[in-house]
Amino acid sequence: MSYPRVALLGLGLIASSMFWAMKRAGMDSHVTGYARSQATRDTARRLGLCHEVCDSVAEAVRDADLVVLAVPVGAMGELAEAMAPHLKPGCTVTDVGSVKQAVIDAVRPHLPEGVEFVPAHPMAGTEHSGPDAGFASLYDNRWCLIVPEGASEQATARLEAYWQALGANTERMEVEHHDLVCAVVSHIPHLIAYTMVGVADDLRRVSDQEVIKFSAAGFRDFTRIAASDPTMWRDVFLTNKPATLEILGRFTEELFALQRAIRTGDGQLLFDYFTRTREIRRGILQAGQDTDAPDFGRAAVRK
Repeated sequence: MSYPRVALLGLGLIASSMFWAMKRAGMDSHVTGYARSQATRDTARRLGLCHEVCDSVAEAVRDADLVVLAVPVGAMGELAEAMAPHLKPGCTVTDVGSVKQAVIDAVRPHLPEGVEFVPAHPMAGTEHSGPDAGFASLYDNRWCLIVPEGASEQATARLEAYWQALGANTERMEVEHHDLVCAVVSHIPHLIAYTMVGVADDLRRVSDQEVIKFSAAGFRDFTRIAASDPTMWRDVFLTNKPATLEILGRFTEELFALQRAIRTGDGQLLFDYFTRTREIRRGILQAGQDTDAPDFGRAAVRK
């Protein structure tokens, strides 16, 4: 189900992909866009991203039926405060942040009565950012988690239908559970990738760049993840502290157990552990959430 007027606030990978997916779906929505950076707005205009790129938040959200907050989670409260006086009664506000409790706490107090807030989180992305990084198929067969914390059934169902039209699967989730799940499947893996690449960089300084020169596929995948937007991930870790620290503690315990197995030569423990974790990969493939094609099919993802 489309909205007559949609405002995209923040014109990076996620919002630009939303616009191209809307066009592909044949939605007749009028889409306005806004980005804080003049350079980003200029790039968006050059790309034909949105029907109208505005120079102010007020102009972008005026008369919008759906307003999408597509900025780093640490900036959402300030953005919500700026746009609140200009929202029309009956409109829906949503977001695309990978943390939910902190976003709800930052955004909801600013919204006027008569405006619905339906938090959402599309579980899709690449290591690229900016308005020229988006593509229409980003959300195909990916999950968009809907967290209808206090939102009406009508507004929630309408947003679900919107995301499904963009190609996504949708599932509703309670806010605390969302933040814990995302700490497991997204936040901690990114933290590990940043750490591994940081360790390798330390080694590179004393090994004449051999770490980079002889990188195998496993390390290259770490670098791909670690190339993600640093502002976004800084805000994620600062705003999802409880869940991130809980899962990081569990990861540390597992790491110590593996370290002990290696030290003591416990090959059976290692074999059993790796066999169990291998099944997770098979499950991801069977669920259609990745491909076993060379380079995981990423070379051909933009279409």
